[in-house]
Amino acid sequence: MSKQGLIEFVAEKANMSKAEAGRALDAVLEGITAGLKKEKEVVLVGFGKFSVKKRAAREGINPATKEKIKIPAKSVPSFKAGAKLKDAIK
Repeated sequence: MSKQGLIEFVAEKANMSKAEAGRALDAVLEGITAGLKKEKEVVLVGFGKFSVKKRAAREGINPATKEKIKIPAKSVPSFKAGAKLKDAIK
């Protein structure tokens, strides 16, 4: 499902306009992003947990030149599905 499809679904379910649903979805996504930046974790009970994981520096290979390169350490977003979400898609 695309973002537009999700907006249409929310608008229909919540009995609101597509514009309002779009603003609501944008606010939720902005809130998740802000939570990850500030607290490194956002938990939606039953749905899942968004968190920030650290990736260690490592060596890789440039596929074009086959040279070894150093890949720096970085933080990446992660998601772990909750029990209700897992059960819903079985």
